[in-house]
Amino acid sequence: MCHRSLFQRSLRALITLALCIPLLVSCASTTTASVPDGCEQASSPCLQGKASVAMETSRGMITLELDGDAAPVTAGNFVDLVKRGTYNGTVFHRVVRDPVPFVVQGGDPASSNPQTPKAQYGTGSFIDPESGQARFIPLELAFEGEDQPRYGRVVSNPSELLKLKLSHARGALAMARSQSPDSASAQFYIALKPLPELDGRYAVFGRVTEGMEVVDAIRQDDKIIKATLLTPGL
Repeated sequence: MCHRSLFQRSLRALITLALCIPLLVSCASTTTASVPDGCEQASSPCLQGKASVAMETSRGMITLELDGDAAPVTAGNFVDLVKRGTYNGTVFHRVVRDPVPFVVQGGDPASSNPQTPKAQYGTGSFIDPESGQARFIPLELAFEGEDQPRYGRVVSNPSELLKLKLSHARGALAMARSQSPDSASAQFYIALKPLPELDGRYAVFGRVTEGMEVVDAIRQDDKIIKATLLTPGL
């Protein structure tokens, strides 16, 4: 019985690792460009306080709460992309449920173009029309007891991870990226269950407040019909 229990724990650990690795490589290619560090240098508006977004999908409505107190750069980037209509018509190109629930991932701007082959979904970034360049944001992690978030550095110390202001609870909204910590652009994912193995490695910036049953129903190739900012004055 003990040997079987140990084998089952080892198997679950291997499965979790196998699921995490694709998240690293399924997004846009790594950038070597300089990424602004913090709100004072951010290339997109920062969000102060909270904001709400209604996301109409082909499966139903989802309401998201964005946390600009803990993740001003990341949440501000998302608000900016919603206001631009960047997410309208994009595809949920990666949905992992088996052998255990993992994430629903989407938001690749390239996936809204009918001419983009499905094999290329998950490789696109937001291209700033003013500069003609892809816009990237740094990994942003906020900790209890610290006035400002930390940028550009993965955190793995267990004692520090316990102090994260935003963690990967079920329904957490976070930015997808490639192997570089500072390569997030537009793609995001929603956690289908608590995923503590991703804490400190990916930036959580909000959560699903309504419609988690819709998230649970989403399948690969379902679409975001329209994302709308509900918070006035932003």
